[in-house]
Amino acid sequence: MSLKSTFTFLLVTLSLFCCKSKVEEKNTIESSLKDSKKPNIVLLFVDDYGWADVEYRNPIFKTPNLNQLKKEGLDFKRAYIPTPTCSPSRLSLLTGKEAIRLGMPRHISIDPKDPEAEYNLWPTDPVQRPSRNYLPLEEVTYAERLKELGYYNMFIGKWHLGHIGRYPIDQGFDAEFGVTDHGHPKSYYYPFFKDGDPRGFMKNYKKGDYLTDVLTDGAVDFIENYDKDQPFMMSFWYYSVHGPSIGRKDLLKKYQDAGLKGKYAHHAAMVEAMDESVGRVRKALKEKGIEDNTVLIVLSDQGGAYSNAPLSGGKKGGNTLGEGGARVPFMVYYPGVTKPNTETNIPVQSIDLYPTLVEIASGNKYKNNQIQGVSLLPVLKGGELEKRSLYFFRSYEDQYAAVISGDWKLVKYHSGKFQLFNVAEDISEQNDLIGTGLEIENVLKEDIATWEKEAVPVY
Repeated sequence: MSLKSTFTFLLVTLSLFCCKSKVEEKNTIESSLKDSKKPNIVLLFVDDYGWADVEYRNPIFKTPNLNQLKKEGLDFKRAYIPTPTCSPSRLSLLTGKEAIRLGMPRHISIDPKDPEAEYNLWPTDPVQRPSRNYLPLEEVTYAERLKELGYYNMFIGKWHLGHIGRYPIDQGFDAEFGVTDHGHPKSYYYPFFKDGDPRGFMKNYKKGDYLTDVLTDGAVDFIENYDKDQPFMMSFWYYSVHGPSIGRKDLLKKYQDAGLKGKYAHHAAMVEAMDESVGRVRKALKEKGIEDNTVLIVLSDQGGAYSNAPLSGGKKGGNTLGEGGARVPFMVYYPGVTKPNTETNIPVQSIDLYPTLVEIASGNKYKNNQIQGVSLLPVLKGGELEKRSLYFFRSYEDQYAAVISGDWKLVKYHSGKFQLFNVAEDISEQNDLIGTGLEIENVLKEDIATWEKEAVPVY
């Protein structure tokens, strides 16, 4: 080969190598950009869904879709609601704040004669503490934060944080479906609500339609037809499984035939209908081709109205700050981040979702001294959180406040009574250790007293 030919050969080879390198570099960059694409987020927030009302904890219930989610994601075994009741639980979820700091220790109770009344009183509340009737518009919700980060926000279902003019679209959501003035339907079968449907969402249905299915249709339709060039967050807040306990007829018969009686059979049927909804949402994500780039979160707003065994207490009965009332199901599936079939006993609260969502959406650490929640991303990645206390507050009955620190829990009553439990060793809270000389009793009494002075408004 001549010198000229050799030189030409080298130039061609070098050119081909450079072209190949540029193609590989381009492919690497495109792959990197694809990998770093912001994930969609789906939050399924179930009403009055007890910690034990899931098949992998109680075989009475049939929840194959939640069972599958547990196998694929991370199960928070000690997740809590700061104020376990309808409206405050929603306020905390949206804002990352303990609801009592905003003056909402109870559910809203709007007087039709004075719908703009800022506060309400509860007849049996021993201290007659005022409670807000709506989420203040100036509060910054996770929807508003995610909107700043380029997300489209869809809201579906139960709001219960104010009437029209104070709806989801007034708090950062781009669209809403199924929102009414109600905290629960009159019936889960059409016509669902007696009144209080100012948007007219429920007028297009017919006799025999079941509310959970109707809302799920809306969620699936949103996913199937989403065509915007931006990530989305869909907040699907179920009315179910809140009462009235009215199971879907086909499912109800199955549980009645299995021997369940009365309203409990209805409740089990409602749980399965909700689980079917979870499955339909997941199927829609898969068929859309976005399942692997969607974070899926399932959470309840408080404990169940029926048996929460082995936990004590529940939605009703004066022990809502018991584990059965305040501890809730909470699962997260973050593809590529959470490890399959993992569990954690780290105590967390619903206020932690706000900073977690912002960090997922931004890709950066989030600091905000105005909220009380902390990001759960370290736990999602298999790590730990710094030790902290979790606080609880309601205003319905004698039992009104509690604090959790690690394995220990102190419960406080207006009458002066205290209870102390090691909830790691005594999940059913049967062994009250108050007055037994444990140093942790004094530590937690001082802790909760200090917190009350700082967090609880004085009127």
